[in-house]
Amino acid sequence: MMIELIPAIDMIEGKCVRLSQGDFGTQKVYAEDPAEMARRLEDAGIRRLHVVDLDGAKAGHIVNYRTLERIATQTELCIDFGGGLKSDEDLRIAFESGAQMVTGGSIAVREPERFLAWLKAYGSERIILGADAKERKIAVGGWEESTTLELIPFIQDYVQKGVRKVICTDISKDGMLQGPAVELYQEIQREVPEVYLVASGGVSSIADIERLAEAGIPAVIFGKALYEGRISFQELERFIMRN
Repeated sequence: MMIELIPAIDMIEGKCVRLSQGDFGTQKVYAEDPAEMARRLEDAGIRRLHVVDLDGAKAGHIVNYRTLERIATQTELCIDFGGGLKSDEDLRIAFESGAQMVTGGSIAVREPERFLAWLKAYGSERIILGADAKERKIAVGGWEESTTLELIPFIQDYVQKGVRKVICTDISKDGMLQGPAVELYQEIQREVPEVYLVASGGVSSIADIERLAEAGIPAVIFGKALYEGRISFQELERFIMRN
């Protein structure tokens, strides 16, 4: 079964970084130029990129749109963009800067009417629901805040309202390189079969990606494993060629 591979580029001050479990104190810079990293990924056969504006997530509005624009103009990659998208203006800037899709997480919790208006205006191909979970409860605000919302009912509710693509991050796994929450994703697929589920968090090797593919998960986001050299560009190329 083919699984869509979506490397993540997380940005702080225009640089490519990674955090562990969303903690800004664990920041590590992996590339001064995210656009160059994006070109390397494209050369390896990658077609889609998940770009997160961590400054934006903290500030509550889009910040690194110039870097997004550079990635979009220097590659042919399909970019989905998230982090701090709170207003219609943020959304307009993201799309004008070259994002083909955007992910709304906190906004879908705090301002469901606005999120649904975006869904209506741009369609379910371009508006992705970000469902980030800590112990199966939705977390928001760069994961600094847990809610009482249950993960699967939250997704089900939005699917009934027209959402078709969901990025689900298990926060306990994110950046920890200890393997993804395969059982959780399988459960979501069983409970909400019509959703295009993107698994995120915990991928430590190509073997983890193969496990998700075998479990029937449609797509996977990964970052740290790539930047830490646990997944090589050659391995990525071979995996893409095989599939």
